[in-house]
Amino acid sequence: MATMELVEIGEAARRVGANASALRYYEERGLVMPAARRGGRRMYGPEELRRLAFVQLMRHLGMSLDDARAVLHDSSDRWRASVRDTVASLDALIARAEGARHFLRHALECPAEHPVAECPFMIEALDRRLAGVSFEELAAEGGHEVPPPGKGLFWPHPLRRPGTGGEGDR
Repeated sequence: MATMELVEIGEAARRVGANASALRYYEERGLVMPAARRGGRRMYGPEELRRLAFVQLMRHLGMSLDDARAVLHDSSDRWRASVRDTVASLDALIARAEGARHFLRHALECPAEHPVAECPFMIEALDRRLAGVSFEELAAEGGHEVPPPGKGLFWPHPLRRPGTGGEGDR
């Protein structure tokens, strides 16, 4: 049987792109335990390195240490529920970000000098918000075309909905 390669905490930290203090913190939080100690120094084997890489990946993705701990230690049902909740939160964040990107790209491409006062798209979106349409509803209306550079202010209106007189109603 081959001997397991153990690396000291400094090397483990380098391999996963973290500080040694982060690895000690992860140990404190119960996320990973060193495989052994030699001369008082924490030593990590392949399994612990994978766990550390997983925790670092979760952190890089914006996940909490609690979510990482759930995947590492909780029952399948519990950690899957936690991950499903996180995925739902990410889906909502992505929808908001895509709506913001669409709105801001439109502002950049709009030929109006002051889009909030002169652009029919902006004016309608803002008026709809004032009428009670939520930010989420506005963001969910994705798929709107941004006018190509040089097109006039009355490029086919991106906020037309069925039943409001848009071209798709014929």
